[in-house]
Amino acid sequence: MDEKKKMKMIIGSDHAGFTLKEKIVSLLKDLEIEVEDVGAYSTERTNYGPIAQLVAERVVNENIKGILICGTGIGMSIMANKVKGIRAAVVHDTFSAEATRAHNDSNILCMGERVIGSGLALEITKKWIMTKFDAGKHAERIQFIRDYESEIR
Repeated sequence: MDEKKKMKMIIGSDHAGFTLKEKIVSLLKDLEIEVEDVGAYSTERTNYGPIAQLVAERVVNENIKGILICGTGIGMSIMANKVKGIRAAVVHDTFSAEATRAHNDSNILCMGERVIGSGLALEITKKWIMTKFDAGKHAERIQFIRDYESEIR
């Protein structure tokens, strides 16, 4: 991968997503993507909220993409989506991974370690990373979300 265009990502999990997070970190490194792991660092019980908040705030402030993993992906996505500018999507299949990037310009991928196997999770991650936002009619829809966020915050 060209050094000037090297992608940077931030990743986090709670205890229930730790094992899958470790596999995804390895994949990202293999793909020569600069990755920052902000925890959890073991399977010891961890609250997902602060980790999701940290990842979401960094994604917005640094204009990078993020990945969050917990048992189902749901808790992480709920918390991440509280941060203005975040479009976190829970994804458990490759079609949705592609659609959420192409149509929704999602900036955080959320997955559940207790829901999908690691092989599928790695394929989802690759599909999500490789898919570009298909602006066109979708840009207007994303702008609607941004306008709404501006009104409520």
